[in-house]
Amino acid sequence: MNASLAPPAVRRPLILAAVMLASFMIAIEATIVSTAMPQIAGQLGQLQYYAWVFSSFLLAQTATTVVFGKLADLYGRRSVLLVGIGIFLLGSILCGFAWSMPALIAFRLIQGLGAGAIQPVSITVIGDLYAAHERGKVQGWLASVWGVSSVIGPLAGGLIIQHVSWAWIFWINVPIGLAAAAGFFLFLRETVTTHERSVDVVGAGLFTVAIASLMVALTEAGASDGRFAVLAAAVCLVAAALFVVQERRARDPMVAFALWTRRAIATTNAATLFSGMAVIGLTTFLPMYVQAVMGRSPLEAGFMLTAMVLGWPIAATLGARNFGRFGLRRILVFGAALLPVGAVPFVLLSPTTSPLVAGLGSLIMGFGMGFLSTAAIVLIQDSVGWTERGAATASNLFARNLGSTLGAAVLGTVLNASLARDHSGSLQQVQELLHGQGAIVGAAASRAGLAHGLHLTFWGVLIIALLAVLLSVFVPRVTFGTRPPK
Repeated sequence: MNASLAPPAVRRPLILAAVMLASFMIAIEATIVSTAMPQIAGQLGQLQYYAWVFSSFLLAQTATTVVFGKLADLYGRRSVLLVGIGIFLLGSILCGFAWSMPALIAFRLIQGLGAGAIQPVSITVIGDLYAAHERGKVQGWLASVWGVSSVIGPLAGGLIIQHVSWAWIFWINVPIGLAAAAGFFLFLRETVTTHERSVDVVGAGLFTVAIASLMVALTEAGASDGRFAVLAAAVCLVAAALFVVQERRARDPMVAFALWTRRAIATTNAATLFSGMAVIGLTTFLPMYVQAVMGRSPLEAGFMLTAMVLGWPIAATLGARNFGRFGLRRILVFGAALLPVGAVPFVLLSPTTSPLVAGLGSLIMGFGMGFLSTAAIVLIQDSVGWTERGAATASNLFARNLGSTLGAAVLGTVLNASLARDHSGSLQQVQELLHGQGAIVGAAASRAGLAHGLHLTFWGVLIIALLAVLLSVFVPRVTFGTRPPK
């Protein structure tokens, strides 16, 4: 397929503005939901499904990221982006009407489907429009989106929870999404040569079943009757085996093994996967620790996450501007090395620890992800040509999102198992604690049990971060700015 993205010079900054709006919608979602979730869980109940609110979004996003990346290569970027924004906004509206945790989880799945289109294809558009030597400046603009969202998200989440219905943390996406869609519809022009196409729907379905059953198995692993966990694990193994068979026989596979097995892509994606696992542990469970164990407000918990999301774009900008000086691999490895350094303060947290300790750890991990993720995307994009760039970009985001999905499930299982084994207060008492009823009978026992379980998850984050460093060492050198032509 021959395709061209060559809008007039006046259109390119307008397309970038649309990308920034779409990215802002995804970026603010991460901080605003994390800040509000302890209170939402306290109101809706069923605390054992807390991690699923994050995992369901990530599962749908992960399962569709590579599919939408392939569709963007086949049908063009604009159509996929518009469909993705529409799905995301539908999910956002429905989330605001959720009446229970299962309902919220289901509607977050819909949101995740839309995010699976928006995130990879937006980044692919940037790769199409700007040459490697221009992307340092563009990364600065995109980094500013994450910087602004890191401040606005926690502030908005805390204010919404304290003054109006939590539904508005989802509904504020609607005007942002409509503005982004208008920008892509009006200004993004591309020429796509038509030919016979096929989409690997079976592969996407098998992948979804495999990951969902794995998450169920992990969630139920700490239950007294482990038969359901064993059954879910068996379903996972069967679906995974069928997925591999399907991908080897599909004409346009969801996961092109020939692409994924290239050393640069395989090693970079492996390091990215573990970095995603580490970061989701921070964004999912730090607000719970800060609010329920340290007794701080949702606003304070949100601003502790702000340090991470603010450090991320700063490091992304610094890394992008120094690719030519230090090389992609060195910046990627340096970013990975910062992750365990940033994880150390979290294993040292206690109810009386200064919030600055958590903020410092968040900031360092944010710097690590900024260097690692930006170098990873550029390294992969510079390794392939135009017809593979959408799939290659999506593969890296797929790896990060898969890591986030697995990280939320694994670390959530650690927390649930600890609470069940500890017998330090019931889940109902922990739920009331999250809802702000700190004077309940048994609150001290519940707080101690929750603190112990969350400390185990933070140790898990540290171990996973160390594995990310180990994998980053195997990433090969790729000369910056020499990607294959269209």
